[in-house]
Amino acid sequence: MFFAQTTAWSSLGRALVTDLLENFGPFGLSSQQVSLVLVAPGPFGAEGFTHRGDLACYPCSLVKPFHMIHALMAQDAGRLAPDADFDRALRDMILWSSNTATNYIIDLLTGTTGDTILSGAEYLDWASKRDRLNHVFWQFGWPEWEGANISQKLMGDLRYGREAQYAGPQGENLNSLSALAAARLMWELFEGDLPLSPDQLHRAQSLMARDPLSPKAAFPDYQLSEYLGGNLPAAVQIWSKAGHNGWTNDPKTSWFKHDMIRISAQGSRPLTIVLMTSGQALAQTHPTAFPQIGRFIWDRLSPSLKV
Repeated sequence: MFFAQTTAWSSLGRALVTDLLENFGPFGLSSQQVSLVLVAPGPFGAEGFTHRGDLACYPCSLVKPFHMIHALMAQDAGRLAPDADFDRALRDMILWSSNTATNYIIDLLTGTTGDTILSGAEYLDWASKRDRLNHVFWQFGWPEWEGANISQKLMGDLRYGREAQYAGPQGENLNSLSALAAARLMWELFEGDLPLSPDQLHRAQSLMARDPLSPKAAFPDYQLSEYLGGNLPAAVQIWSKAGHNGWTNDPKTSWFKHDMIRISAQGSRPLTIVLMTSGQALAQTHPTAFPQIGRFIWDRLSPSLKV
């Protein structure tokens, strides 16, 4: 694991989880349906706490920052040329969580398209190209990447043709990600050592920024007002990417709500929170629960982050 679970963080984290479950249980937050990771810079590197952070589940749009990093690395390496449609898709993938934009980026990175069923060597070649989306992060050697899969396109309902074929008859090859893997990406993006040029690193960080004062902030697709950053103090800075699926006609991909967020305030160490949840209550019935949870966590932890 990339951060130290100190005695102080373990004590703070366990008490926080107990209080979260007590206060937000009526909103559908239960111990078996939540993964939580908290990370902040410490004197000797990353330190924090995890509650079931290694549990992988369907990640919805949390895969999109991974594709962003991969795409910017490909540009740095000269494998993707500068292109107006690429720029537009990269922005919309993160800013508005567009699945269409994401799937365009996936096509560019892998040289594949999704359509009718394939067979034999043609299918195996296609699947191997799609699996490049995973290989990039396997090569980083992150222990948190174990068991992850981000090679599927993003769908709001059922899959058809080769996309259904690739997901597997029982959905055994659907996307899967843990809160620890998402937290590792956020840490490396802001405090770590991703293999990106300075310009591309700045671009990635800027794409993840969320402005509560922007007119865009009121739109649900901006993924702030109904997520962890929706009720934070006005003075903080926010970088985030959320994921959300309602009912998709497939139980394996339905009723998930997640967020990965970095919060920074003057005079404090920045805090990264990754919260991954399942269940209809949080995904649909109680849209205000995530903003309340985000404020609850920040109010509880911010005093210990003062410098």
